[in-house]
This record gives sequence, C-alpha cells and structure tokens, in this order.
Amino acid sequence: MANLAAGVFVYVAGLCLGDQALAPRKHAPHASPAPCDDGAMADLELIDCGGGRRLERFGEVTVDRPAPAADWLPGLGPQAWAKPSLLWAKSGWSRGAARDPWTVRAGGLTLECRPAAGGQVGVFPEHAATWDWLGRAVAGSTERLGRPPEVLSLFGYTGGATLACAKAGANVVHVDSSKPAVAWARRNAELSGLAERPIRWIVEDARAFVRRERRRGRRYDGLVLDPPSYGHGAGAWHIETDLAPLLADLAAISGPKPSFVLLSAHTPGFDGEYLGALVREHFAIAATGDDLLLRARSGLKLPVGAWARGPYH
Repeated sequence: MANLAAGVFVYVAGLCLGDQALAPRKHAPHASPAPCDDGAMADLELIDCGGGRRLERFGEVTVDRPAPAADWLPGLGPQAWAKPSLLWAKSGWSRGAARDPWTVRAGGLTLECRPAAGGQVGVFPEHAATWDWLGRAVAGSTERLGRPPEVLSLFGYTGGATLACAKAGANVVHVDSSKPAVAWARRNAELSGLAERPIRWIVEDARAFVRRERRRGRRYDGLVLDPPSYGHGAGAWHIETDLAPLLADLAAISGPKPSFVLLSAHTPGFDGEYLGALVREHFAIAATGDDLLLRARSGLKLPVGAWARGPYH
C-alpha cells in the first residue's frame, strides 16, 4: 500500500512503510469519540487503521487486513498490531488460514465468520448501520402497504441485508452468482433463527435474474443491492458500464415507484452523492447518500464505501 524507498524501514502490522514512517504524520479523519462496538454491535470493532491497513475485532478474533483508504500512520503502536488472530498479506492469509469458523452477533443476527478469499471474513461491519435502516424501511412499508413487502436483495453474498429484511417481516428473494456464498447466507439464516422465514435463495447472475423477472412481469416493493466493482456471472461485470442498465431493469420491476431502495458500493468514484443521483434518476424517488464508515473508540473513522437510500414512507 505504501511505496518502498531505500533507507530506514519501519514495520507496522506486517507492512513495510520505508521512509514514509519518518515523514510528517498525515492527519487521520476523526469523528466524535464513540464506540463502534457497543449495544447491538458489541462483537464488531475497528481497533485501529493506518499504513494502508486496518485492525478489527470480530468477536474475540482480531483481523489485520488491507485498507487502501487508510493512507495515514496507525494511531496505535506496533505492540497493538503485533499478534492478530488473522493476517492477510499480499494475496493470502499468512496467519490463521486454517482457523475454524466462529460466530458474531450484529444487529440482532448471528453470523458465521471464517477466513475467505480477498481478505474477507463474511461480515461487513460498515453495512451494520444499513441493516437498521432496512428494518425500519420494511416496517414502514408493511404499514403503508397493509402486507409484508416483497424485497429483492441482489449481490446478497452472506446475507446480512437479506436477513435484516426477513427479520423485520419482509418476503425476500436473495440473489448471488456464487453457490458457496448463498450456502453461507443460508447457514446465517439458520444461526439467526430465520431459516423458516419466506426467503428464496437464488444462485444466478443478478442481471440475468432481473431481466427474467422483468419478462415475467414480476413486481417488487423494495430493492437492495451492493454491486462489486468487478465480478463474473453471465459474463464479466464492470460496475461502470453494467450498473446503469441493471438499475433501468430494476425500475421496470418496481414501478411506478418502489417503497424503498438501498444501493451501496465500494468502488472509488461511487460516493454517496453519485449513488443518490443514480437512485433519483432511475427510480424517481428522493434519495440521500453518505459514506460507509468504520469508527474506532478513539474517534478515528475509516471510509470503506458509500450508500444511498430512498424513502420508505
């Protein structure tokens, strides 16, 4: 994450910082000090970040992995970073790869974590705040519609958003092109006591599924999607070229106006303002956007993406 230079090298969290470590400290963004791991999110914590990495806690397991946005020096000393349970270095887990799965509680859900590809563990802490919004969106839609809303959850991965909607009473269709990811999501439903809720589990490319639903004349009240920057399903996915056509198809199966839309992304350039503009353009509803942030007890905050949401009232 940092350029290597000749001279003195300082190692922090397994990252060689070179002379950058001796340069004037770049100011790290801070929010008002507020724990990120209290109440319903007690199992999730950002401990520290910097030097292109982040140190987190998932239950009792600490994880050191890349964070490109953290281009400042860590707030804590090397001792805090010295012995994480899991360490992602270069292109693989250099520590903890064989660790057995474990569970965490977040937002009223029980979710399974395990070392996975790309430095992931199956839970995205930055999305936890969106689950609370989804619960309220489902409740508000149920009251307005007089029935449980029909919700489509695309790029559903391990199911956090899907289960938040199901827990609040929605009928949900969960779509992901990865069979192992859908199996993981179903496991999370079982762990969370939601296995019997009305959830359809679909292993398919999101674009192909939505086009077929459009031909069938299917209608959804709520839409949730977290598209990747790149991916493979029925052909390669590139968010820059493929998101807009997908949103157009989604508008056709949620018209004339959906009860709610939640769109998130982790792609540079796809900030909250831009995502909000996409929602307003395609669904003709008001929408606001914000950064997805992780906050440490110290008040340090790490941007890890963005989200936009349209009204549910």
